[in-house]
Amino acid sequence: MFNAAVKAVDVLFNVSLSRRIVLCSTRHYCKKSPKRLRVSEALVGSDVGSNITVQGWVRSVRSQKDNLFVHVNDGSCLQPLQIVASSELNDALLTFGSAVEVTGCLKKSPSRKQPVELLADRINVVGECDTLDFPFKIKERHGLEYVRQYPHMRCRTNVFSSLLRIRSAASAAVHSHFTERGFVQIHTPVITSNDCEGAGELFQVEPSGQTKEPDQNFFSVPAFLTVSGQLHLEVMSGAFSRVYTFGPTFRAENSQSRRHLAEFYMVEAELAFTQSLEDLTKVMEDMFSSVTKQVLDRCSEDVDLYHQRVSPGHRVGSSQVLPGFSMTISYTEAIDILNRSSHKFIFPTTWGCDLQTEHEKFLVKHCGDLPVFITDYPYDLKPFYARDNQDHPLHTAAAVDLLVPGVGELCGGSLREDRLDLLTARLAQAGMENTYDWYLDLRRFGSAPHGGFGMGFERYLQCILGVDNIKDVIPFPRFSHSCLL
Repeated sequence: MFNAAVKAVDVLFNVSLSRRIVLCSTRHYCKKSPKRLRVSEALVGSDVGSNITVQGWVRSVRSQKDNLFVHVNDGSCLQPLQIVASSELNDALLTFGSAVEVTGCLKKSPSRKQPVELLADRINVVGECDTLDFPFKIKERHGLEYVRQYPHMRCRTNVFSSLLRIRSAASAAVHSHFTERGFVQIHTPVITSNDCEGAGELFQVEPSGQTKEPDQNFFSVPAFLTVSGQLHLEVMSGAFSRVYTFGPTFRAENSQSRRHLAEFYMVEAELAFTQSLEDLTKVMEDMFSSVTKQVLDRCSEDVDLYHQRVSPGHRVGSSQVLPGFSMTISYTEAIDILNRSSHKFIFPTTWGCDLQTEHEKFLVKHCGDLPVFITDYPYDLKPFYARDNQDHPLHTAAAVDLLVPGVGELCGGSLREDRLDLLTARLAQAGMENTYDWYLDLRRFGSAPHGGFGMGFERYLQCILGVDNIKDVIPFPRFSHSCLL
């Protein structure tokens, strides 16, 4: 009985094993699938000799009698991967701009132009592209102004895909910089009731699809898209000594100039227990240097492309990725420099005037085309929260701007008024004491001297890349009278 049972089990096992072998050979379960790689991974060359699959978009096609050469890029890096295939694999649908999946063996390339190439045994056109209607042509170099007409397509160009990789790396570098220095990230609200800048350039938020009752608001008070996360960071600086935020901000400024966007990104930081503008300038300078160094290290090819094709001659100096690269002058000294110059300015340069872009760029050039900090602005030019220097008769505020080559103002900040009596008096003078009573509470309960600043992220990208128009450093530019996707 026992022997018979054992034989029966052996028979069943052998039958089962035979079925598995048949199924395996039929369904190719035992065949090793090609390794799927990004183009950037394939170009490293560590998988030479392996069967791989890459997916991407065709950047060029060159057909010869026996061979077919195709360049494929998937956005992971600037350089494409060269595909070498038999001319038999050529397809009428295999055109510039088409999406493809290619499988073959990765080999070292005999050419010095690329380290490796893919010897293809299969090219599958996943998505065809009509080259006649496609707005970008294979043998043309398109200017930024032309490319800007196609916001839904411009990521397909080399220059703009480089911009997006640089932007991604810079964003990661900002977070890395602050995290490594003990800052706590705060997600400040996009919808708010305050106008931090006091300029009144606000987008009001109201619910759609319903009739608004007179004197009624969805949030009980008028609500707007944020112009800055600063006041909310000040709230958090009452419990955390170092905080920052990085997110979208909005300005309803009716301008289509090269400097303005209705929606842009801001990096903002707040430091508690600080009573010196020098503390703020050190943080600004350290952030600029650290983030720029990381971007240059991670995206050197992409940055070089901009410096060669978009802004020839523009370079980020090595001194600008090291601490101590900037100069510092007061607003009063800046006005004196402007007044003593022979340059004819469009806007007046009397003490008490707000510095315009033409003034800022002149001051940067005057200081040797280096970043320059301007400190101690007239008290009346700054918002209610800027600390009063009480330095009559000039009467200035403890505020600072960082001016950089090609852009002008990049960062703006100040020490915050932490003296309850002075802050109360200024809010009362502006008729805002009831609106900002919560802000006064921050000074009533465990207040500490503090200060902070904000940096326009798009202006930072303009600075390091030499891009003239701010609309060319953001994926989807929003500005007055623009068409939204």
